Amino acid sequence: MEDRLPRKLAAILYADVAGYSRLTGEDEDSTHRRLSAYLDLISSTVERHRGRVMHYAGDAVLAMFDAVVDALSGAVAIQNELQTRNQDLPDERKVQFRIGVNLGDVIEDRGDIYGDGVNVAARLESLADPGGICISESVRTAVGKKLDPGFEFMGEQEVKNIAEPVRAYRVMLRAAETKQATMSSPHNAELPDKPSIAVLPFTNMSGDPEQEYFADGITEDIITELSRLRGFFVIARNSSFVYRGRAVAISEVAHELGVRYVLEGSVRRAGSRVRVSAQLIDAETGSHLWAERYDRDLEDIFEVQDEITQRIVGALEPSVIDAEAERSSRQRPENLDAWGYVARALPLIWTWSDKDYPLAETFLLKAIEIDPNYARAHSTLAAGLLSNAWHGREGPHGDFVDRAIAEAKTAVALDEQDPWGHMALGFIHGYTRNCDDAIAEMQRALGINPNFALAHGLFGLVLAWAGNARQALEEIEGAVRLSPRDVMNGHYPTFRGVAHFIAGNYEEMVAEAREGARQRPDNVGVYRVLVVGCAYLGRLDEAHAARERLKELQPGITLGWVEHNIPLANPNDRARYVEGLRRAGLPE
Repeated sequence: MEDRLPRKLAAILYADVAGYSRLTGEDEDSTHRRLSAYLDLISSTVERHRGRVMHYAGDAVLAMFDAVVDALSGAVAIQNELQTRNQDLPDERKVQFRIGVNLGDVIEDRGDIYGDGVNVAARLESLADPGGICISESVRTAVGKKLDPGFEFMGEQEVKNIAEPVRAYRVMLRAAETKQATMSSPHNAELPDKPSIAVLPFTNMSGDPEQEYFADGITEDIITELSRLRGFFVIARNSSFVYRGRAVAISEVAHELGVRYVLEGSVRRAGSRVRVSAQLIDAETGSHLWAERYDRDLEDIFEVQDEITQRIVGALEPSVIDAEAERSSRQRPENLDAWGYVARALPLIWTWSDKDYPLAETFLLKAIEIDPNYARAHSTLAAGLLSNAWHGREGPHGDFVDRAIAEAKTAVALDEQDPWGHMALGFIHGYTRNCDDAIAEMQRALGINPNFALAHGLFGLVLAWAGNARQALEEIEGAVRLSPRDVMNGHYPTFRGVAHFIAGNYEEMVAEAREGARQRPDNVGVYRVLVVGCAYLGRLDEAHAARERLKELQPGITLGWVEHNIPLANPNDRARYVEGLRRAGLPE
């Protein structure tokens, strides 16, 4: 058996001239002289940063470093110096290098290096902008905060002769100067007072120009569906498509269009398969908020296009709202506008915790004080008021429910086309056992925005209360499919548990309740479900333990309170539910 060639972990820098054939074709002598001088600069910079040039290949340079920080700082120094040397030249005469940096295994043999580590660095170089740097995730992770010129996630990139997609990052050179110059430009638009997003044309990576229509179709559909979101400012197609086929920095696009978030993606088709990748970026910080990859068979291209569009749009709304909540939490309250207060309140509302709700209501009342006609503030307050009632702080005939109905009706009156108001009103009707109106309002919400994940989830609960277990489970599954990383997903086991109770599936009911208790240990509703399910299965020890936890979370709960307040519309279902609690020893 042959000895295995020695390998080592190294940081690899690969640099190549952008458009070298064109430059030499136009002026071979001056291009060669300038290239020679630039290669000398690169060589000395590599050595100054404790690296070694392994070889030159025409207009390309391969270098190796023992430390990844040295490799990246050397790459930044090279590009900054080359930018200075190029700045007085006309654009068509600038000799600009693309640089790729990777951290990986290499084989060192006869003064040169080989292997996938080198190949990935070369592929990263091809992804870089002229005058720019592209790095692998291994480099980004290794650098951490030791060196931070600014990084922009480019998504998972499929590159030639590399089996697995490469997670790539663009290095933001001279980020502070670029940002300041861009912000001071008279062509930049101001940020609106609500979440703002631009969808860049998805890149066709299939190598087949005929597939441009599919990439463009995905982009246009996403823009159209995002425009349904009443609380969002979405850049129109004509403005987004200006950037089609251009290598642009996300921060520059965002400042030019006046948006905080940018969605970009790619489409790759091979035979009967298609892969669509998408990523959402906070242009203000350069952070990557959400990314997903969709692999599909193209039996019906339009059906695939519709499905992927729905998945992307369904996931974007909660991702942006979470980011807005985080951004608002970093601001002083006196600097918040009405949307800022709503954004800060939303994550507190959906914990359904009695310790979070009072602060959420304070924020929402402040939003309404700033803008009494802001429908989203009224609908969110309605949902919060109802959660108080549902968790035992008030019942269907108490003040919280009356206020919730009034706030939801106000939201709908202020903006008939905002699905949040209809969702809140449908949720409240379901809680008060007004099934027909509940279902009608939920259907209105989803008619306005079919990709509204939260509305699908709450519609599932309303349907369970109404006695339709099968459709309830379908709606809840639809919510998770649209937004698989949603904060609300921790509540859906409880919703499914209610649906399984309606169907008499007590094993499934208990399994869901256990999962719900694991994810949301302070949720009152999940322990009611767990007590009932365990009681009907004869697991009285577990039922008694869950009953005691329930009494801790809802002191004073009785069978009378449950019978009067539980939102199950069918009297037989209510009686069965109460009987389960009675078997577990809940007092009358």
